[in-house]
Amino acid sequence: MSAISTQAGSYGPLSQGRARRAKAIAAITLGNGLEFFDFTVYSFFASLIGAQYFPVHGSLNQLLLAVGSFGVGFFMRPLGGVVIGAYADRAGRKAAMTLTLSLMAIGSAIIAFAPTYATIGIAAPALIVFSRLIQGFAVGGEVGASTAMLLEYADGRTRGFYGSWQYVSQALNAVCGALLGLALSALLSKHALESWGWRVPFVLGMLVAPVGIYIRRHLDETLHDASLTTGQAQASGGHPLRELLTRHPLGLLAGVVTTIGGTAANYIVLFYVATYAIKILGLPMSVGMSAALVAALVTAVCSPFAGSLSDRVGRKWVMGVSRVLLILVIYPAFIAIHAWPTVPTVLSVVAGLAVLVAFTAVPNIVLLPELFPRHLRVTGMSVVYSVGVAIFGGFAQFFATLLIKLLDDQTAPAWYLIGCGVVSLLIFPWIHEPAGQSLD
Repeated sequence: MSAISTQAGSYGPLSQGRARRAKAIAAITLGNGLEFFDFTVYSFFASLIGAQYFPVHGSLNQLLLAVGSFGVGFFMRPLGGVVIGAYADRAGRKAAMTLTLSLMAIGSAIIAFAPTYATIGIAAPALIVFSRLIQGFAVGGEVGASTAMLLEYADGRTRGFYGSWQYVSQALNAVCGALLGLALSALLSKHALESWGWRVPFVLGMLVAPVGIYIRRHLDETLHDASLTTGQAQASGGHPLRELLTRHPLGLLAGVVTTIGGTAANYIVLFYVATYAIKILGLPMSVGMSAALVAALVTAVCSPFAGSLSDRVGRKWVMGVSRVLLILVIYPAFIAIHAWPTVPTVLSVVAGLAVLVAFTAVPNIVLLPELFPRHLRVTGMSVVYSVGVAIFGGFAQFFATLLIKLLDDQTAPAWYLIGCGVVSLLIFPWIHEPAGQSLD
């Protein structure tokens, strides 16, 4: 097997000032951040949603169905990556990102206003699943289009830094979700929170999407020379997926395998620990939300540093060191919070893990578009990221909870992350990436 080289592309900074670039970064990352806002509040209120929409016996079974139904949406990501990714590589990044935000708003609206199982029976959980399928399809194309556009605003020395704002946006939106969850828990009675309070964040997410669509309309398109792109696609046989499978199979393999380690760490540390603190350790909901808040804040602060470091020393080096460290410390971390389930212990452990998550996830997401040429960049990035996240990220909470149940071991989530981390390192010897070099 030969080395997988990050490839051709036409990245180049657009001629605009710092203020306009800052606005562009905010507009580009808004859609993916909105997904993490929804994910955060859904994770926080998973036990409430499970009780109202999945009335099976046992709270752990309700939790399994609630997080499992949310994970179903991730199965639509590869399809969305192919369909919307091809659209972005053909019609432009802006058109694709407008479509994805519209679809995510529809998904948020369905969750916000879906009647409960007691009202409409089996149709209630079906609506929750349907909303996640819509959002999963949208995010499958959103991540690739927005990340490619971020990197296309950068040059060879700043791609890591620009790409890092994808994770900054995700983390800040998780912070917003955590703060809103904490506020609702503090201000509302238990009955009000269970009956309607948990719906408020999804209503807000639905209302934010039109604002994002408006802002994105003023972005400068980064996909130029459309006729050249179309000619390249035709010369390769038509559909981008066909060319990816026939000409870039090792790039696809590398992207999926490296994503496994980054996404497992991201979803376990940033999201599952909050649910774990509430359902497994028996801590108050406010503690779980505070843990997620700390994790998100630390990730937001560390992500630009991780991106800049990967620009200087290379994506593989930053990913490799951080993943090895994460593999070494994750089991002791779960042992610690299980042995001493106190607020200081949980928050300290989560903060330390979040630093490693930032340094393993940021260079990973920047590396993915670099694996493919420009006319396949969004499709390739979308497919590999969506496949990796669909299985090992979207269902991370489900797998972690299931392992606890099957193994009767409350530290089982650590073994899930260790396994994913080890597998993701196996492809490293065959990846060559031109750290610090322009891809023009």
